[in-house]
Amino acid sequence: MRRKIFAVLTATATSILLALAITPPVQAAPADARSELNALTVKPNGSSSGYSRDKFPHWHIVSGTCDTRETVLKRDGTNVRVGSDCYPTSGSWKSPYDGATWTRASDIDIDHMVPLANAWKTGASSWTTAKREQFANDLTRPQLLAVTDNVNQEKSDQSPDTWKPPLTSYWCTYATRWVAVKYYYKLTVTSAEKSALSGMLDRC
Repeated sequence: MRRKIFAVLTATATSILLALAITPPVQAAPADARSELNALTVKPNGSSSGYSRDKFPHWHIVSGTCDTRETVLKRDGTNVRVGSDCYPTSGSWKSPYDGATWTRASDIDIDHMVPLANAWKTGASSWTTAKREQFANDLTRPQLLAVTDNVNQEKSDQSPDTWKPPLTSYWCTYATRWVAVKYYYKLTVTSAEKSALSGMLDRC
């Protein structure tokens, strides 16, 4: 009986810790995003030489057995239940990129709003591994999002001047999130990227 009570208390404590960790990032106001966009350094992308996803360690453990990916699946889903390994056993996810709803976690990717390869070419190549790990697992900034897997694969490492979410109603939010991440991490933008972001913010 004591063992059962301990297991319940442990599971409850883990759930509380997870709930604290998965509060969605605060969405910046469009006017603030515009100011942040104007503050970004505009320059051509740097070289991709030396880039590897392994230089951005992910996904690390957030709480108990739950890693960053599983934490975002829990945060962005509805009625998500997880097993002892923290992997979702049920729930649903609505992808903001295309409006599709999925009931299997395997149909969902966790998108890095600013792709790791883009970050590498716009400033992250000079960071320490610890800072790149922070970037790749950042739950505080609007950097991680659960989306339809094939849409995320279509996006790949593209910036907004060459790829935008299929759902145009999400463009304002997408631009706001992209700018917030680049502003916080002091990453650069190209002139074409800045122009595309400005046009997306015009939809706000």
